[in-house]
Amino acid sequence: MTAGESRAERSGDNNKTSCLIISQLREITGVHDNQLLQKAIQISGGDINQAVSFLTGESAREPDDGSSANEAESESSGATDNQSRGSVIDLTGDEKEDLQKAIALSLRDSDKKESGTAENQDPDQAGDVSGGESKAGLKRRRCEAWGDSPNPHDRKREDKWPVGLKNVGNTCWFSAVIQSLFQLPVFRRLVLSYKVPQNLHQACRSHTELRNLAFMQELRCLFALMVASIRKYADPSSAVELLKDAFRSSEAQQDVSEFTHKLLDWLEDAFQLTASAKNVHKKTQNPMVELFYGTFLAEGIHDGKMFSNIETFGQYPLQVNGFDDLHECLEGAMVVGEIETLHSDQSVRSGQENWFTKLPPVLTFELSRFEFNQSLGRPEKIHKKLEFPGIVYMDRYLHKNKELTRSRREEVKKLKEQSMVLQQRLERYLNYGSGRSGFPLADMLQYVWEFASTKPSIVPPTQDTVTTSFPKSPPDTSLTLPVQTSLAELTATEPTEGTGPVGTAQLQRATLHKPFTQSNPPMETPAHPAPRNITAQELAFLDNCLQRWRAEVENDITDLKNKINAIKHSIDQMYTDSLMCQVPYRLHAVLVHEGQASAGHYWAYIYDHSENSWLKYNDLLVAVSSWDELQRDSYGGSRNASAYCLMYINDNLPQLIAEDTDVETGQSLRSIHTLPPELVEYVREDNRHFRQELEEWNDEQVRKIPQKELVAMSAEQEAGGSAAEEESVASQQTTCCASAKHAVMVKDQTAQAIEKAATSYENVGAKAALKEAFHEEYSRLFDLAKDEPTPQNDPRLQHVLVYFFQNKASKRVIERTLLEQFADKNLSYDERSISIMKVAQTKLNLIGPSDMDMKEYKEWHNDYSLFRKVSVYFLTGLECYQNGKCRESLTYLVHAYHSNLKLLKNGKKRGVDETLIGYYRRKCLLELNVHAAQLFESGNESDVAEGLSIMNDQVIPCMHLIVNHELSEEDLGAVEMMRNHWCSFLGEDMDSHLQEKLTEFLPRLLDCSAEVRILREPPKIRPNSPHDLCNRFAAVMESIHSTSPVTVK
Repeated sequence: MTAGESRAERSGDNNKTSCLIISQLREITGVHDNQLLQKAIQISGGDINQAVSFLTGESAREPDDGSSANEAESESSGATDNQSRGSVIDLTGDEKEDLQKAIALSLRDSDKKESGTAENQDPDQAGDVSGGESKAGLKRRRCEAWGDSPNPHDRKREDKWPVGLKNVGNTCWFSAVIQSLFQLPVFRRLVLSYKVPQNLHQACRSHTELRNLAFMQELRCLFALMVASIRKYADPSSAVELLKDAFRSSEAQQDVSEFTHKLLDWLEDAFQLTASAKNVHKKTQNPMVELFYGTFLAEGIHDGKMFSNIETFGQYPLQVNGFDDLHECLEGAMVVGEIETLHSDQSVRSGQENWFTKLPPVLTFELSRFEFNQSLGRPEKIHKKLEFPGIVYMDRYLHKNKELTRSRREEVKKLKEQSMVLQQRLERYLNYGSGRSGFPLADMLQYVWEFASTKPSIVPPTQDTVTTSFPKSPPDTSLTLPVQTSLAELTATEPTEGTGPVGTAQLQRATLHKPFTQSNPPMETPAHPAPRNITAQELAFLDNCLQRWRAEVENDITDLKNKINAIKHSIDQMYTDSLMCQVPYRLHAVLVHEGQASAGHYWAYIYDHSENSWLKYNDLLVAVSSWDELQRDSYGGSRNASAYCLMYINDNLPQLIAEDTDVETGQSLRSIHTLPPELVEYVREDNRHFRQELEEWNDEQVRKIPQKELVAMSAEQEAGGSAAEEESVASQQTTCCASAKHAVMVKDQTAQAIEKAATSYENVGAKAALKEAFHEEYSRLFDLAKDEPTPQNDPRLQHVLVYFFQNKASKRVIERTLLEQFADKNLSYDERSISIMKVAQTKLNLIGPSDMDMKEYKEWHNDYSLFRKVSVYFLTGLECYQNGKCRESLTYLVHAYHSNLKLLKNGKKRGVDETLIGYYRRKCLLELNVHAAQLFESGNESDVAEGLSIMNDQVIPCMHLIVNHELSEEDLGAVEMMRNHWCSFLGEDMDSHLQEKLTEFLPRLLDCSAEVRILREPPKIRPNSPHDLCNRFAAVMESIHSTSPVTVK
């Protein structure tokens, strides 16, 4: 290698390293300015920690070019306003910056290259809440990514069910917070009743004040739609755009983890502007401050000096690491332990206690679940389990209860010390021995007795591996060590001198524990280690001692456990008396994050106080939930989902959740009647547009109906008032097209029944022959329906009436179905068949509307048609899977599963076994996910595109269907496994282009509810005859238990 080549190689390595560091810095800090990143690398000498410090400090010091002079005025005026209500401190210290970086990576908008900010706009344009051209363009792009269903009926609200919020592009954080606040009636009333005084816009001194008013107006409109819209979900684009503009501006170098704090700040400023305009010379209370902000007293000693400060807080931060439940977190936050430091040869104590002096009506805890890993140079999520109660009593943390709480804390401290001593004593019993790993002492005494009571084998142990002959009956190997154990293996575990029974216990760990009263093992038992010589007197002595010692040990263990449990109970009951249960706070909402630090999805569980039930708000979907589901998703520890924000409300203030009432009558107001007049008109206009969209859709569907059907429907309507019988016949003909198809399917079976009635036809006539054939076929199918489905045979596929019999259809439905099969025109084989067919048609025409519920009749036949469709899809999916076509198989299995759910709602025998479909659906999903991940990991552009196409077109739509229905444990595990597979890429070094694609893709994978994803219909399959379908069913089911692929002729 030449010197030039060496320099070129080193230069290439340096460039590669530089690109890698730049990519990491982009991920960590969110800075995308290449010049600034290069500068950071040069100054830090390639040290990524120093580069991060430089960038975070640089970005905090240097304002954006678009910052205006007005913004500086706004900052100074805002600081002055905040001083009026006390100093608001940041309780999380430096860790807050790490939290911001972590969640910024999780929720950064996919449009990273957009460079404009709201600060460049003219203040008048900023106040225009209708949105500009750029906003419209962004909204169009979002609609393409998160498209609405083309059928407006899918977007129609059901009765008074809560309205969801559309995800307009990684905005699940917005939906979770807004829904939590909207479902608080007191907050909802404050927002909806907000009125802007006249000429206030002219009085605004900065763009920020105009923007806050614009946001307030947008929030009012959004809340109005959430109250009275007839749409299933509302579009928050206008309000979201104002927020995103602020997050991109120099004013807010924070990220969306601070959204709740920023939201309340904006609303507080908006209310303050209104209050100041109304009462220029009078200071008024701000409702946002009164509702969400509290104060606490921080007092203690620092470097030997006493201090005491009153501080204001909004969201109270709590650390998760090191704690198991909410009360432990609060204790850790309220008491900063004593610290001793040395000054001038003197020991000086430092410590701090925090006491709440005023609790807000709405108390919000922010759980710190993100931390920045300095060694790895990236944020990480804390998945530790943390429990929290439905009601938390805050009395022990109040300043007025300071002395009582301190005395109880001392008691708890003493009890915990006692418990620790007892636990250590218990551990000595449970982990006994001088070796590195101990064993339960009671078990060891048992092992010693077993050793002493084992009679020596006739064959010396050294000959076991060579000469041992097995008895005729196989030995009970469950109670002994394997016979073929070499001498080296035995001696390797023999105790060394002085270790006593420990070595024996190690050798005998597999031995089953038996009581002392059992008889000695028989001589035929394979040899255990046994004493060479032991007398009966020695054995009796040992038996007596070991029994007594073991009883004493077990009694000691039981006594220690009882004492530990008693202490635990005393600690649990320490704050449950009436003095400490005066200030209850009830859990109102839990905001949940699922995913890793670099990507994730947010949703909320909110308590419906009027219905006393939990609801899950997942973007546009709102579903009934439960406390069990909330705990599973929110506690953390077992999944990637965990709570990051808890919202409690004062249970002593019923006005917080009181619904709106009429001032004059006192009656409760509902829906649109709770809105101010200007918002009533706004909502009515939006509802008018949506009704028009519904009408246009209906008209379009009518136009798609073939002309012949329209003519037939028109003729029916014209003849409706003249001839009731003709109307009945026409209605039955249009209603029973499914039954006619089923008659054609079984025409061969019907023909055989007619053939058996040939004698009656020749001797008596067609009527008698029909009667005989009818009863014979009825009896045959009734007997066939008694057969239960087996893995290789499902009699329901053979005939529609077997399906009806097994599902307890009414006798009229069964008899009409059978009569319709004898009246089928396809039976015109010979004169006998034609004669019987005509008699059956005559009888069929005599059945009037009062004799048969045609709606019920149609539903039964539609169910059977769907059952056959599910069966065909299921069988086709299995055939594809066993032939290695997972993509085709998944499409069939998914549609089979979800069509089958509709049938199973009406009865277990209405559909196919869902567990079998679900099993193969999961197998296809997991295999496709692995294949797609391998393609993505290859880095090849075409392979990456194909891998993402598999995920976006098939895997994610299927996951969307799974997670929005009742999840089984197996489905839940499969979904978590797929998500974890992709999230594992976050910790790997990869090309920046791949990293960007992964960042855009992960939110779609983790958030399976935001988009309206429609899985494409599988190819149409012509229904087989019952005979062919039964053969396919038998062949496929038989092949499941073998390894050969399915082939059906």
